[in-house]
Amino acid sequence: MLENTLPQLEQLIEQIIEKNTQLKNQIAELEQQKSLLVDENEMLQLEALEGEEKQKQTSTVLANLLGKLQSVEELS
Repeated sequence: MLENTLPQLEQLIEQIIEKNTQLKNQIAELEQQKSLLVDENEMLQLEALEGEEKQKQTSTVLANLLGKLQSVEELS
């Protein structure tokens, strides 16, 4: 029985080591993907903030133009 058990145990250990190596590689790949996604997310957030700022500036300019038009109409 011991003759069969020891080779089986060795085979199982080798399989576990191989699986562990595969999982470590998968973790490294996922960490790299996570890093890329974090960078992309930060970039998108900055773009959104810049878009909001441009929208506020445009709104202010339009409000000023509207005010000028209304004051010209009142004078006419």
